[in-house]
Amino acid sequence: MDLDTQIIWLFILAIPIACMAWTVTHEEVFKEPREYCTRRSQDATSLPVRKFFYLFTCEYCFSHYVTILMLAITEYKLLFDDWRGYLIGGFALVWIANVYMSLYAFLRIDIKKEKIITKREEKKVNGE
Repeated sequence: MDLDTQIIWLFILAIPIACMAWTVTHEEVFKEPREYCTRRSQDATSLPVRKFFYLFTCEYCFSHYVTILMLAITEYKLLFDDWRGYLIGGFALVWIANVYMSLYAFLRIDIKKEKIITKREEKKVNGE
């Protein structure tokens, strides 16, 4: 695969990685399992158990595991055609996916802020 195609794949594969990592670690649909994992990550007596459950609460940590899954499914490699390509591609995918998640978080905060400002202005106009 030529470098241009590898770069395109990098930015495209990072999208589902970011989506899966964000959904599991932030969205309401996984709230109860995430709360369970949060409790277990804080209360477990064993360090490996605490770390295992923590990975389901941290989008950065979880994105590494989603990336490993995506690498296994797609066999994506970056720059090299051997194990080094998997290694470089994996860390590049994690980085791009986390950039996407950071942008998404920033966008959501900005949208919430605009909604609050709009409600405040509506109250002023309506004389409340």
